[in-house]
Formats: sequence, C-alpha cells, structure tokens
Amino acid sequence: MLPFNPQRQSLAVALILGRSKNQPYCVRNCKKYQQSEGQCELQDVAWLEAPIPQLTTNACYNSAFTMAQISPFQAWRYAPDRVPIAQVVTQPYDKITPEMQKRYYQADPSNLVRIILGERRPGDCQENVYSRAAASFRDWRSTGVLLQDSQPSIYRYLQNFTVPGSDKQIERQGFIALGQLENYSTKVVFPHELTHSGPKADRLELLRATKTHFEQIFMLYADSGQIEAQLQSATSPDIELTDEYGVLHRVWKVSDTAKIIALQTQMREQKLIIADGHHRYETALAYRDERRAATGNSAPAPYDSMMMTFFNMNSPALVILPSHRVVHGLTSFSTEKLLAGAQQFFEVKEVDPALDAQRATALLPEAGATSTALIVATADRVFLMHSPKTIGSARFAGLSLRQQSLDVVQLHKCLLEGVLNISEEAIRKLQNISYYRDAAEALAQVRSGAAQAAFLMNPVRMDQIRDIAFAGEVLPQKSTDFYPKLLSGLTIYAME
Repeated sequence: MLPFNPQRQSLAVALILGRSKNQPYCVRNCKKYQQSEGQCELQDVAWLEAPIPQLTTNACYNSAFTMAQISPFQAWRYAPDRVPIAQVVTQPYDKITPEMQKRYYQADPSNLVRIILGERRPGDCQENVYSRAAASFRDWRSTGVLLQDSQPSIYRYLQNFTVPGSDKQIERQGFIALGQLENYSTKVVFPHELTHSGPKADRLELLRATKTHFEQIFMLYADSGQIEAQLQSATSPDIELTDEYGVLHRVWKVSDTAKIIALQTQMREQKLIIADGHHRYETALAYRDERRAATGNSAPAPYDSMMMTFFNMNSPALVILPSHRVVHGLTSFSTEKLLAGAQQFFEVKEVDPALDAQRATALLPEAGATSTALIVATADRVFLMHSPKTIGSARFAGLSLRQQSLDVVQLHKCLLEGVLNISEEAIRKLQNISYYRDAAEALAQVRSGAAQAAFLMNPVRMDQIRDIAFAGEVLPQKSTDFYPKLLSGLTIYAME
C-alpha cells in the first residue's frame, strides 16, 4: 500500500490497474483513504497529485454516496488499414430496418450488424444469433480487424448535420467514456420513457454471450459550455466518415491524464438524463446485478460501467424532432366521428385540405406557441386542433400537470384513446399506429389510402424532458427523436 501525504493539498487520483486492463479508472477525493490512516484499501493502484476541486466530500469508489462517475477506457476500434470504417459501422440496432440489415450485411464481412443485429436462421438452437455474435467478435480481435487502444482514453465526438426538413447546418459535440451504472433510485441517472421486457431480454442474451458493449448510451448533462470548450482540438480526427443520412462523424482519442482528470471532476456532480438507450441501460443494470450475484460480492468490476456518449442538454446543437403518428386498420373509423369526438377536447379549426408538409410544419410552431397544437389529416380533410379543454380532468388521472401539458400526452389520452378507442396495449404493440419523422411521409400514407389519419405535432422541448425526468416521471412511448443518432462501432468496450 502507498502512504498518503496529508501535508499536500491534493486530489487522490486512483488509477485502478490491478484487476483488469479494462478496469475503470476512477477519480476520488478519498475520505476513506484518509480515515484509514493513510492506507488505501484498493490494491495495485498508482496515485497522482492534482489541485483539490471545490466539490462535496464523498468520494471513494465504495462510498455510500453517489455521483456521476466517468472513466477512460481502452476501446477496441476497427483497424483502418484492414477495413473501411464507413462500411462497418451502423445506426443503433433498434433503428435498423430489415432493408438496412441486408445492406449492412452486404457492405463488408466485418460489419457490426453481424453482432448487434445478426440474422436469425431456421433451426437456431445452441448455435444462434448470440453465439455467432460472440464468435465474430473473437475472430475480429484475433485476426486484427479490431485493435485495442494502448492507453485509457476518452473520445471526443463531433457530428455535423443538416436538420431534416430545413437547410440549417449544425455541429454537435460530445464525448465517449465509461459511465458508472447507477440504479434510478440513487437520483444520478434519470430515464424519460418506459421500457418493455422484449428488447431487454434480447440485449441481455447478447451481453451474456459477448461480455461487451458495442453501442453507446446517449446521455445528457447540463453546463454552460465549459466541458465542450475543454474538449476542443486542432488535430486531425482519428475517425472520420459520413453516414447514409449525410451526417459527418469525427472522433478524437484523448489520452492526456490532466484533461481526463479535469473532465471527471467537472462531471462528478452532474445529474444525467438518458436521451436514447433506455433498454440497453436497464439491460446493463440487470447484467451487473447478475454478475454480482454470481461472484457473491459487489467489489469494483468492469461490468459496473458501460459505454456512454455525453452531450450538453443546454446546447443549441441538441436537436429533438417530432414523431408524428399515423393510424391505420381501425374497423369503424370515420372523419365525422373523429371530428365530433375531438371537439370535446380541443378547439377545432378546419384548414386547407391540400395542406402540405412544409405549410403544416410552419403552422404548428405558431399555433402551439402557448399551448398544445395538433394537425390532423384524413383522406380529404385537415384540421388544426388547439387549446385543450380537459387538463386536470379524470382522463389524465395519475399524470402531473407537466405531463398533461405535452402535445403527445394530449394526443394519446384524448384522441387515440378517448376518441378512437386505441388502447395503451395496442399502442405499445404498434397494432394500429406507426411513427414517422417526416411529416410529408405521414401525410402521404393517408392520402394514398394506406392509413386513415395522420397526427402531426411539434417536438417535445428539452426543458419539458428535463423537468419531467427530474421529477421521476416519464413520457409516452416514442415521444422524442434526438437527431442524429450515435453510430455503433466507433468504439467498443470489452469487459473481458
């Protein structure tokens, strides 16, 4: 064990090296270390010295106090001299359509889709989609398709993109690191939507088979831009590619110890909101608990953390798009019935039946400046619905006023459930409803006769998401669409 020098005003920075080269690196202002008379309880550590930050004192790895804890890691990355990076990375697994899956398979034999969303085959049993994923990962590591970085690092991540439906150019900056997993009850990590058992069971089987996180959770923190400024770099990126949506992705490896310590210090008192990746986060919690139960202890281990990408929720570069709803397959649908029912809940104004997507998306922000506004299109009629009439009524039992004020909640409770009698269960199972990012596509579904009604909305605002999440509440399914998504395969965190 290494002695502590109480005369030095320092931050004890424990670089945990002994258990595994993938063991998370931790920054701690370690009271427990001092209380044990200068002896560290953790074996095989090195200590660095740095100025003490102005923080609350709580900070040993095994402390009962909780805070947001991030760590550098030695990522596995595709070897640029072996594979073209643009041919092997993918969109997140839950955004991959069957057509995209086929295209990814054809793009390159080492495309990550073979691991995160492999093809299922007739007769799969002991050999199955999960065992094939694990075999592919072992093969790619052993043959040098994937190489592990030699130094623990965080990874600066920039995305340059055009906001869909506009010509507005945006640059969004974040960083990839390990984030320590926290139960929601600790009030460090906050969800904003409910999850379902099916996707979690699938992701858990993949995690058990591979013991690896191949995709990042999209996490939100809040500051005034200091973290983004600290990550600025004039060097060339380590990874650069443009994806199928025209988004430019660039990644820089940051291994400088002082920068990492400063970043960890700035993140320690953050409260985090999951933007995308609720199912994978809860899967990682379940896997952590499963591994702890198997070992019989809760000693620090690689499965206590997962790969996350952190973005500033206060940044104007954080873009949230609406998820428009399209209803189909109802046996007793009529425009007259929809109109009569809607008038119980909203002020209704009929507008030009030829209203196109461009005019609709211009009208919605203006009409919804102070309250809910929805555009509802049927085969030959279009309505603007605004000024909700039933906020606070029994229809919204169990929902806070914060939740009731959301356009998406008004739509679900009043129109989908109240007027069209589509149950929550049917909505959850996508039985009579589809979701569209593009208003033009939603309108086209109705006007072609493929669907019965389209419901266009304004996007949920970040301040609404923040207030609801921090209050311990959730939004309906598919309420938010953070754009663009994070590419899978830029960095990989192998726990063993």
